[in-house]
Amino acid sequence: MTDLTILMPCLDEAETLAVCIGTAQAWAAGRPDVEVLVADNGSTDGPIAITESSGARVVHGTERGYGAALRPLPLDRKSPHIR
Repeated sequence: MTDLTILMPCLDEAETLAVCIGTAQAWAAGRPDVEVLVADNGSTDGPIAITESSGARVVHGTERGYGAALRPLPLDRKSPHIR
């Protein structure tokens, strides 16, 4: 079971996303109960491919904005806790 979800809202963050995911994965190394989840809401600069190639998971929103990126999470996360 996943106990913690590290959440990264994303809108056109390709330039920094790989570093952020890598940092989160390094922190979570050895903790099989942690997932890294990127909430994308309409990026056009390729973060979905970066997320998938890094082994993190991506959920898609249909509406732009920080709050909108977070809305799909209650159904898509695998853990009871978000950081």
